[in-house]
Formats: sequence, C-alpha cells, structure tokens
Amino acid sequence: MYPYPDKKCWSGRVDSNTDNASFRLHQVVKCQTEIKSLKKGAAFYIIGFESDEGVRRNKGRIGAAKAPDKIRSFLSNLPSSILRDQALIDTGNIACEGKKLEEAQTKLGAHIHTILAKGGTPIILGGGHETLYGHYSGAREHLGAKAKLGIINIDAHFDMRDEEIPSSGTMFRQILESDKNAGYLCLGIQPFGNTKRLFLDADRLGCTYLLEEEVTENKNNEVYQAIDRFSKKHDAVILTLCTDSITANEAPGVSAPGPFGLSSKTVCELLKYIVSKKNTLSFDISEVNPLVDENEKTTRLAAYLIAEVLHSFHRS
Repeated sequence: MYPYPDKKCWSGRVDSNTDNASFRLHQVVKCQTEIKSLKKGAAFYIIGFESDEGVRRNKGRIGAAKAPDKIRSFLSNLPSSILRDQALIDTGNIACEGKKLEEAQTKLGAHIHTILAKGGTPIILGGGHETLYGHYSGAREHLGAKAKLGIINIDAHFDMRDEEIPSSGTMFRQILESDKNAGYLCLGIQPFGNTKRLFLDADRLGCTYLLEEEVTENKNNEVYQAIDRFSKKHDAVILTLCTDSITANEAPGVSAPGPFGLSSKTVCELLKYIVSKKNTLSFDISEVNPLVDENEKTTRLAAYLIAEVLHSFHRS
C-alpha cells in the first residue's frame, strides 16, 4: 500500500559517466520516499498507482496495474535534457491491495497533497483511470475547499456512470456531485462510446466537452480557445490522459480500446499546450495495459508523451 521506489526500474545505455550532456534519465533520477521542501516547480515527483480494481469493476480489460514500472523502463533511456533545470524524483508506487480501491485512492491523494505542499510537481503513472480520483483528492486537499479546481480530461468517455460502487467509469460524477467548486473539460469524446444518458448527465452537471471530430489538427485554434477559457475560470487545473482516447492503431494496449480515436500527435500537442499553463498543477496518465499491448507500442508511446509533458511543463 505504501510507496516504495525501486531503482531496478531505471536502467539503460550509458554514453558517459562524466559528461552531463550525454546523460539519460536513468542516470539522473533519484529514488526516495522522503518529500523535501523545494522551490516551487524545481522537481517532478513520479508516483505510480498499481491498480486496475476500478477497471475490473467497470468490466474492462485487467492489466493496467502493471503499467507504472513498465513505463519507467521506457522513460529510463530518454535523454536527461528533457528535464531542463528540474530534478526528477521517483517516490515509488502505491498499490491497491485486493479490492480496497477507496483506501488506495485515499493514500494516493495524501501522497499527492504532500508533494504539492512541498513545492513539487506530481506526475502520476496509472493504473486504471480510477487513478484520477486519488489525483483529484490530493489536489483538492492542497488547494482547500473554496478554490476553483478545473480538471481537463483527454478521453473517449465521460466516466460519469451512475453506479452504486465507484469504478474507473464513475469518478467525474462523484466529483461534480460533491464539489461545487470543481469544473470538468473533456476533450475527445466519442459519440458511439457514450450513451445519450451520459451526454444528458454531462450537460446537467456542467461538463464542457469537445467531440473527437472537433479535436482535430486542423481545428486546434478552436480547441485551444476552449482550453484557454476553461483554464482562466479556475485557480488551478489538473490534467489527466486516458490512453483509450488514442486510436487503437497507435495505442492498442489500453483497458478499453476503440477503432476510432485521436492521433498520438494531436494528443501530444494538447498535453504540451495544457501543461504550459501556469496554473496547471499536475498530470496523470492512465489505462496503459502492458498485458494486452502489441510489441510494447502503447507503453513506449506513454513514455514519450510523459517526456513531452516533463519538457513542456510551465514553458510557454
């Protein structure tokens, strides 16, 4: 249940042991459980969430719990210049034990709150998309109840199911029905992946959304304007990427694949634009499923998208 950083996940090619310009991420990452106070934005803190209990409850494909360490292995060999001047600190994984999803989400939220309170930038590696609820909880605890907290979700699905037992498909309903100061912008919604009831509930709960066909490369100005308007309405924004938003041809190893979806290039540009915003607090990536991946294509893509986030954070 508690974080445990494992240096074994970080290994790779060594071009030099002395030339900083030749270093790769595995040569500069620090593995530690202690969260130290730093100048705001001086360090990225990686935290993994080993859970697909929410996916299981939502009747998806099990395996996302294996993603955090697998993603680390692909991050390891990327050049350390990604980081610019920031430190990279791996604080390990929080694991969902058995069916104790809510307990694991609480632990994740507390850990994220600590990172934010110490001036760090959390980078969360899911896990199923139930990762987002723990992510949200930590940001809300850090900001306090009165702050306007916006959540931007790049996703094919609203994840607003009305079900008694929380899952990877219920988080945004849970949040919006209990938190009057939370806002929700969803980019990449697929009409055939959501019932009419979900669209009606999204409207009722004040969700702003753009359909997949609206989030295309030739319409980026309109998408960016929507992001700008949403960001300006909130004191802080957290960003979550569900990898099932990406076309299955490029990301086959996800919990709920679909034949349509956004291109990885479009998703990459969206991520870079959103994290460049000064009020973006944190980022999570969810539903990468190594057990059903093809030639590790999706896991590798996830690592490269995270690298783009690290390189672009608060960089306008």
